[in-house]
Amino acid sequence: MRALIDLQKRLFPDVLEIMQRRYQLLHYIHLMQPVGRRTLSDNVELAERTVRSEVEFLNKIGAVAITSRGMHLTYEGQNILEQLADFIKDVTGIKVLEKQLKDTLKLDYVVVVPGDSDELDWVKHEMGRACVDYMRSTLNPRDTIAITGGTTMAAVAEMMTPLENADHCMFVPARGGLGERVENQANTICAEMAKKARGDYRLLYVPDPLSEGSYQTIIEEPSIKEILHMIRNASIVVHGVGDAITMAERRKTSPQQMEIIKESQAVGEAFGYYFNRKGEVVHKVRTVGLQLEDLKFAEHVIAVAGGRSKAKAIASYFQPGQSNVLITDEGAAQELLRDTSL
Repeated sequence: MRALIDLQKRLFPDVLEIMQRRYQLLHYIHLMQPVGRRTLSDNVELAERTVRSEVEFLNKIGAVAITSRGMHLTYEGQNILEQLADFIKDVTGIKVLEKQLKDTLKLDYVVVVPGDSDELDWVKHEMGRACVDYMRSTLNPRDTIAITGGTTMAAVAEMMTPLENADHCMFVPARGGLGERVENQANTICAEMAKKARGDYRLLYVPDPLSEGSYQTIIEEPSIKEILHMIRNASIVVHGVGDAITMAERRKTSPQQMEIIKESQAVGEAFGYYFNRKGEVVHKVRTVGLQLEDLKFAEHVIAVAGGRSKAKAIASYFQPGQSNVLITDEGAAQELLRDTSL
């Protein structure tokens, strides 16, 4: 395949360029449908005249339907998109990025989606779709799936579709709420995922973080004990990775603790643990829910995080080998590999 692509690049560069452009348009229409031509033009950064011409061609071959609400993919368009996916990954070098990242971080599975979620919101949704696809391939009947909160997890929930084996599966929040916007809290995301996947769910009504005294009292409550047992024995964990300072600010961290986080040069955060660039835990907040030591009991620990700005956070989290699956974007992947080569 690689040799054929190299030959095509030399002999038919224009054909490959057109193919990539049309794939990109189909891909964006799929993510944003129904979408108007002007909105599509702004997102793909192509002249509206070029978009109009290409959309007319895609409509003519039956790949795109145009309605009063906007454009959407047809069944034929969906087939073209799926059949071209691996080829385009080879052409753009994303498959190489995936292999390099898998080897560098010593992971079982890596997915890199095109783009940088720091710059384009739709990239986060594409990471969400890739996560749903991975869950579909690994989910077994009666599995328990633990979900954290955050905007990336909210994107996973938005892209969730019915899962074949989810009928008797249980979705649980991996932790309590951060007191942030309700749509980004683990409870909300967990419930939305379960409903869309057609599974069951249980919720965890506790604040995050907690004082030591409050923590010891809450975990003795029978109802909390029951849900904590389910969370800690989850077979699949899906979570984000955050920038240390950003997460500390979201938690309304006290000035004293913030100073500790900064002095320790923390760059990443997950599950309430803060990591420096070597992957060492330099600070931890008391939370009810999944702890780092619980991850060893899960069969699939899926980290979903992207954006060039999160590369250091992702690298720090993976240093101790906490998760075995990473779903990220091109921006983060390139920065991760650049940092490791310095």
